[in-house]
Amino acid sequence: MKTHCLETERLLLRRPVRSDLPWYTKYCLSERTRYVGGPFNEVQAFEKFASMIGHWELRGFGRFVFLERESERPLGHFGALQLSSSEPPEITWTIWNEMDQGKGFATEAGVAFKNYAMREFGLSYLIAHVHRDNSASRRLAERLGGELDVEAAPPSWLPRSVLYRFRPIA
Repeated sequence: MKTHCLETERLLLRRPVRSDLPWYTKYCLSERTRYVGGPFNEVQAFEKFASMIGHWELRGFGRFVFLERESERPLGHFGALQLSSSEPPEITWTIWNEMDQGKGFATEAGVAFKNYAMREFGLSYLIAHVHRDNSASRRLAERLGGELDVEAAPPSWLPRSVLYRFRPIA
């Protein structure tokens, strides 16, 4: 099984593995998930994490866990999911621990992922639903080239969201 490992100056990006589950569960139990329907309980965290792993098998792409290069400590995830084949793939991201926020890790992971996804997976058109009150994620979407679609209706599963559209890099 190919791990699709990417490297940046400070990060390693790879498919999620079993040892990431405790880190992800801690995130899911925290208030950091308030913009995505959380906090969640341990069973929900397990189901969400299993879904991240399974998505790779079902669609051939997915979300990477990104790790601090030096310590190999998991910091968060960044990648695409596509729950319905009638919708474009959606990129999602998060920093799992508050102490790692504001250091540019998500931006670094996002640039690496977008370039790789467009080149290796042929994902030339991506979207992101972002909770309208999540200013940090909205700024990240804009840094990554996302264009706000003010006409887009939010999905039922995230009714207070806005939509960003990402076009291919020229």
